[in-house]
Amino acid sequence: MNNYRRISARAAPEPASDVADDGIDQGKRLIRVADDKGLSLAQKIANHFYLLSWKTPIHGRRLKGKYPLKLLAVPDDEMPGDTQAGQAIRTGHFLFRGQKQSIDALDFNRLALSSAFIDHIHSFRWLRDLASAGTREQGAPIAEAMMRKWLSAHSETPSEPAWRADNAGWRLLFWTAYAPLILSSSDLVYRSLVLNCIARTARHLDRIADKAPMGLPRIVAWCAIVAASLLIPGGGPRKIFGEAGLKRAIDSGIHADGGIVSRSPLAQMEAVMALTMLAAVYAVRREAVPACLDDGLNRAVPALLGLTHGDGGLGSWQGAGAIDPALVSGLVQASRVRARPLRQARDWGYQRIVAGATVVQVDAAPPPVARLAEAGCASTGAIEISDGPHRLVINCGGAGLEGAWIPRDLAQGLRTTAAHSTLILDDCNSTALLPDGTLGKGVTEVELNRQELENGSRLDLLHDGYVRRMGYVHRRLLLMSGDGKEVRGEDMLTPAERRRKPAKLPVLLRFHLAPGVEPTLTANNQGALLRIDYGALWQFRTGSGVLTVEESLWVDGDGRPHPTRQLVVTTEALPGGSSIGWLFKRVG
Repeated sequence: MNNYRRISARAAPEPASDVADDGIDQGKRLIRVADDKGLSLAQKIANHFYLLSWKTPIHGRRLKGKYPLKLLAVPDDEMPGDTQAGQAIRTGHFLFRGQKQSIDALDFNRLALSSAFIDHIHSFRWLRDLASAGTREQGAPIAEAMMRKWLSAHSETPSEPAWRADNAGWRLLFWTAYAPLILSSSDLVYRSLVLNCIARTARHLDRIADKAPMGLPRIVAWCAIVAASLLIPGGGPRKIFGEAGLKRAIDSGIHADGGIVSRSPLAQMEAVMALTMLAAVYAVRREAVPACLDDGLNRAVPALLGLTHGDGGLGSWQGAGAIDPALVSGLVQASRVRARPLRQARDWGYQRIVAGATVVQVDAAPPPVARLAEAGCASTGAIEISDGPHRLVINCGGAGLEGAWIPRDLAQGLRTTAAHSTLILDDCNSTALLPDGTLGKGVTEVELNRQELENGSRLDLLHDGYVRRMGYVHRRLLLMSGDGKEVRGEDMLTPAERRRKPAKLPVLLRFHLAPGVEPTLTANNQGALLRIDYGALWQFRTGSGVLTVEESLWVDGDGRPHPTRQLVVTTEALPGGSSIGWLFKRVG
């Protein structure tokens, strides 16, 4: 089930001309599904008993069978690893988002680490980092020692999180891609144990893949099943079964425009990575890639590129930090998909406006379904702006990068509407953030109109996030000039139909500024000069309210926060309706 229903035409990759027809029906709406809630108590109890069933003799017998004497091939992994993290592994430590763990002191039966760090270790994706930091001869003893410790703790009885569908799927993909690091030993008993565990993992995934959450976890699980069918002898029947499951996972987890259902750029990158690693398995076996895999990559890569700024890195949306340009370009190169960035991701929910050197990104959809997005954000209507390689207006980002630098409380704060460049009414989120971390009531419907004109682009969206609680509809109008030197906006609050008359309420309009952007207020507190380090000079003006400069922060792709500033326009919402006009203008 997707997180909202779309009533529009399918988007197309960015055309060569900025004034080309965008192919989008005007006035159509994105609607968040009515039953968008987290897991119910009954579902949680059923899931608990399902996990307990993994430890029963019945499930154990299902994992038994012939183990392979060898793998049929070793696929290439063209994604670059983190050399610094790899060097740390060689010196005896795991590094992950500022956290450090001694390998010698690692106890796989009791990992006292953050959940993301635990997943990183269980997935064995650190093998890529280790391979990038030295030769096979240097890395193999370390990888083998880790394998022995993991097998000793987890090879016999499946349990979470080690055998959760996504962790097991990633582990199988990385074990096979880096088999030379874990299968170089002359110890035949150890080699047999590794190969047997690979086969057991595939049988485990055969039975649980469709029970994994929709989106990235399910896609990864089915990618691993298909990879196993191609790399383990006798995989013909599993290949037929696996390709059918992969098609279902892609169809349910990736929208028609290529965006993942969780709306997370991090998950989008991971999905492209999983599909790319599977495509490499087909390549090494010299077999034809199935249509669903080819189509999935050809849709997912342009959608991912749609969230790139002029520097090549990703925007800060739905919990993601500003992912490094080198990681994005490395992933796209490995995918072998060559495409223009997607401008009109109506299903995925992002809009991209480009003119001259200026890029504007807009969150133009309801938040993702609560059960599909652990770090979903109340960011409907927010924008980001970049000028060539320099970012100007950003969102704080980083809610999905919890670690040493981003503690839990801060991560929750980064999900709020106030952490995004948009309007905040009465200091409330446009979509509620519940105590258990899920998204609650708020935006259920977004109406969007976009036009490409000869003299620029016009985007008009409205959402109902404040209607039920306060009686106001928020409408944001954006206009960008044909040369990209002006970005005009107007934020309007109007009384909702069939609602009682709303009250006068405080309004804050926030524009978070990128690091390196230095604001200087004008004397009348109606504008500011924005100096970009080694970049252009921009001017900001507002038509109402009082403009101030406040502290803010911005999270990079490694989960590290950086201090920065934000422009804050303070005004009021009036029962009869009110508006705030504003302008970003390149003046030098």
